[in-house]
Amino acid sequence: MDSPIVAILWFVAIVAAIPLALWLLKRSPMHRMMQGQGLRLVGAMALSGSQRLVIVEVGQGDERRWLVLGVAPSSVSLLHTMPPQVESPSASDPGAPPFRTLLDALRRRGDAGGPR
Repeated sequence: MDSPIVAILWFVAIVAAIPLALWLLKRSPMHRMMQGQGLRLVGAMALSGSQRLVIVEVGQGDERRWLVLGVAPSSVSLLHTMPPQVESPSASDPGAPPFRTLLDALRRRGDAGGPR
């Protein structure tokens, strides 16, 4: 066989093996173990085009905690840790402004101070 034909056959074999390997990984015990780690996305809000505020629940049972994370393209920062909430803060106090309203007010106040 010619060298280009062998190279093409190897390329086709490798490309076909990728979906097969992913399918096998999805059905492996490791995948099931990774799913049961107790990690859940509670909420997310975009602060800008590249920055987000994310709340993630970690742990199980009495060990559960909510982590408030600041996510940027090059980093993830832990901003706050708190116990899991049963209901949203605005649901417990119907007169309270939602988080987005408070954040917008803080941004406007920061912008009124002049250039940064």
